[in-house]
Amino acid sequence: MERPLLVYTTFPDAPTALDIGEALVRARLAACVNVIPGMQSVYAWKGTIERGAEVVAILKSRESLADALAAELKRRHPYETPIILHLPVSGADPDTAAWIRAETGPV
Repeated sequence: MERPLLVYTTFPDAPTALDIGEALVRARLAACVNVIPGMQSVYAWKGTIERGAEVVAILKSRESLADALAAELKRRHPYETPIILHLPVSGADPDTAAWIRAETGPV
């Protein structure tokens, strides 16, 4: 049975994250996108240290969609180099896994 996949990414603001998240859910690449506002980031970028406000997004999908989901996320993302981290899931409640499978991929 195919395992669920979580994808971690960040966005500059909640409206952008919600718009892109909705597009990914409508495209059936993700079953759900959780948007968590209020994150403060410190990061290295092009030789300097930056600080900024961002929002976290956690996408719930499945392993076979990892490449397609990442490609669509990159295509829509406003950042030059968006953070896209695939977080494999070692186990999941069977009902949760079934819901993710039902809501992603072909209709």
